[in-house]
Amino acid sequence: MRIVIENCAVATVDAHDTEYASGHVVVAGNRIEAVGPGPAPGQPDGAVRRIDGTGHLLTPGLVNTHHHFYQWLTRGLAQDAILFDWLVALYPVWARIDEEMLYAAARGSLAMMVRGGVTLAMDHHYVFPRGAGDLLGAEIRAARELGVRFSPTRGSMDRGQSQGGLPPDFAVETTEAALAATEAAVDAHHDPSPDSMLRIGVAPCSPFSVSTELLRESAALARRKGVRLHTHGSESVEEEQFCKELFGMGPTEYLESTGWLGEDVWMAHCVHMNAADIAAFARTGTGVAHCPSSNARLAAGTAPVPALLAAGVPVGLGVDGTASNESGELHTELRNSLLVNRLAGGSDALTVRQALRMGTYGGAQVLGRATETGSLEAGKLADLVLWKLDGLGHSTIADPVAALVLGAPAPVTLSLVDGRPVVEHGRLVTADEDDIAREARDQARRLARIAAG
Repeated sequence: MRIVIENCAVATVDAHDTEYASGHVVVAGNRIEAVGPGPAPGQPDGAVRRIDGTGHLLTPGLVNTHHHFYQWLTRGLAQDAILFDWLVALYPVWARIDEEMLYAAARGSLAMMVRGGVTLAMDHHYVFPRGAGDLLGAEIRAARELGVRFSPTRGSMDRGQSQGGLPPDFAVETTEAALAATEAAVDAHHDPSPDSMLRIGVAPCSPFSVSTELLRESAALARRKGVRLHTHGSESVEEEQFCKELFGMGPTEYLESTGWLGEDVWMAHCVHMNAADIAAFARTGTGVAHCPSSNARLAAGTAPVPALLAAGVPVGLGVDGTASNESGELHTELRNSLLVNRLAGGSDALTVRQALRMGTYGGAQVLGRATETGSLEAGKLADLVLWKLDGLGHSTIADPVAALVLGAPAPVTLSLVDGRPVVEHGRLVTADEDDIAREARDQARRLARIAAG
């Protein structure tokens, strides 16, 4: 079946930032068949669903490049803490999570993002308590049920408090166990095909919760398996001080010394970077997941996004865990990325179209999927979103991209992932939102009781 969407503004986010004031997209199966101005030409063969997009903007689907789904169950805690204090307060709670809890948290996190235009999501899960069940499998099951394209990463921690790290010792794994479980996850789940709905990455948590050995061996493992690498980097002043005290160098230099820069690597946050750090990322093709709301919530600072983009560093947007970004939505990060970077760098620091590009094509670059998704081009995967812009919140903003980025969160009339509808008229079509909310609430209360007891 073909889906024809026409009479809408179209922002392709292709290499030339092609836009049509009134255009069309034709979807055949799971691929984009045609994109262009005006109504769709001719009558496509076979069964056709026609959608009148008058008053709408059509864009590529949003791509989330950094998240921690399990934190859906611990929103609103440690409200006034900076990063290290926030982690110390919450690690003991997170270390009580189990498979049932994580399934509920993953469904809540994914539902919120998908309803808001995300078509490709990732998650960085690194807390694996003993006897907790199949935690990564719980996330994968949730993503499959909701119909979203998914790039989870198997994270790890092996540096507990007794070894100078932040997490309690009972919340970490041994180096050997973490490596073995990571390799098993890649072998069991990774699908490298061009149409893949599921790709696995390797993701030790951070320089302050992971040993040098685990970093080095994880990089070697990922490259042997042909998968991507992810971790946190340069998120806070305290992290920089930690690395200098423990390793005698800053986070970027330390991570490069362990094999953690390259075209197959992306880092979350990258707030405290100097010119040499940015040059190292540009030279190696290392990507960045920019998480403006989380950085603001934890008072971490503002990432130097304009400088990163000017240097040619791939930059995408990230929700981050919802214990530090309670909204759980990526489309709000379009606006927030522009606002915080203008606060730091002036009115020309970032444009609305750069923000949209980071949220779509930039994210696909960071996740290694820019040849398959992230822009509206014939032959690419049919991951796209039709945003309603003729209502109260947007109707007086003539520029549709500005309306999407600067205006109120825009309702999603239609979202396709792999050519299949996952949202219609602002509601999930693959799951019951009320059921997801109820189950997540129950599991959040259960986690709080266990952690308190």
